[in-house]
Amino acid sequence: MSIFGDIMSKIFGSSAKAETPGASSASTPPTSTTTPPPMATPTGASSVPAGRTAASPSAAPSSTTPQAPIDIKAVLRDLAKSKKQKLNYEKSIVDLLKLLDLDSSAAARKELATELGYSGDMKKSAKMNVWLHKQVMIKLAANGGKVPKEWMD
Repeated sequence: MSIFGDIMSKIFGSSAKAETPGASSASTPPTSTTTPPPMATPTGASSVPAGRTAASPSAAPSSTTPQAPIDIKAVLRDLAKSKKQKLNYEKSIVDLLKLLDLDSSAAARKELATELGYSGDMKKSAKMNVWLHKQVMIKLAANGGKVPKEWMD
């Protein structure tokens, strides 16, 4: 599993899957575009057969039904309560990884940077770490997390 996938699992639960471009549309069967919307027929009856409903967003499989956003701040705050060490997870990727009981080593952060598409100099770890924290928060938000705006700036 990827490092970002591990982050997602720790925050959203073990069934969390990171959104990847194009993956959601490829795994979801397309709905029929030829099914007309329900309309009244000349006799006043619905044009949709009894016991069936027209294709609609609400008829989509439950796996694509949007869930309520996960409050990332609350989840992380609750995790921090169980830690003896005070961690600055709101700004530090190292502390965020420590909070989640994940490897926070330079090698792990470089791997995460590669995974998330960092194109800067990985030898300048301070700059990379700031970028990493921001990108992780942006990606958590893109995957159903409610992230404080200041954590993504």
